[in-house]
Amino acid sequence: MMETLSLLLGTVVLRPYVFVFLAFYLTIAIINMGVLRSLTFTVLAYAIAFASEFSSTRNGFPYGFYSYIEHTRDQELWITNVPFMDSLSYSFLSYISLTMSLLLWSRLEGKGWNIRLIDPERVLASWRVIFTGAFLFMMMDVIIDPVAFLGDRWFLGKIYTYQEEGEYFNIPLTNFAGWFVVGTAILFTFSRVARLLGPPPPARRVFAQALLGPGLYFGVLLFNLAVTFYIGETVLGLCGTAITAAIIALVVFRVRRPEMFGGRG
Repeated sequence: MMETLSLLLGTVVLRPYVFVFLAFYLTIAIINMGVLRSLTFTVLAYAIAFASEFSSTRNGFPYGFYSYIEHTRDQELWITNVPFMDSLSYSFLSYISLTMSLLLWSRLEGKGWNIRLIDPERVLASWRVIFTGAFLFMMMDVIIDPVAFLGDRWFLGKIYTYQEEGEYFNIPLTNFAGWFVVGTAILFTFSRVARLLGPPPPARRVFAQALLGPGLYFGVLLFNLAVTFYIGETVLGLCGTAITAAIIALVVFRVRRPEMFGGRG
């Protein structure tokens, strides 16, 4: 027990930025949907993410064959052959992707950027929300994974390797397809479990509530883009910047023209 706690503390010390994002995620999730749903989402997302990594490192599904380099096993918490922090990051990445999808497809109320969602439960289980969220989840990885693969050139460290060189900046396209599949599984499962939990508590009213999750979404992307340019990967950084700019433009268009999607209440 003490060894596990020591390794968990080591995980926080070794990967502090992951837990900063996790803290922001939990704060936003609790504001939006309460403690019970937030904890449920976290556990479900972690379980599905771990299962996908456990599978892929053994049989190649769903991401393709890859393996983690175990040089930090005595410094941070591992679950079998997968670092705890890696599967845990899926929780906040999938949730903020869901908030992006809900921003696109829910009705809005408010003025300017001070907006909130109207009855997001009405569309939470719809396939358009699930697939849009899974796509945005995948697009995050298009920016994150190539720079994470080069972790030996920044403070992440070299943590994993693919069996074969990939097509997109050393990342195989099967990896991105896997992220879409896993994102779909997380959001679909949560949307169905949420029904069993009953209606969520009233969301707390804060300024620009509908933009809290999307704000963290772009914060994660900008962090990874900053690292990308810092290590001198200009072409990769420009590709990521173009993707980020396109998603930002979509959000701005949605906020300025709400009638084109879910509408304004």
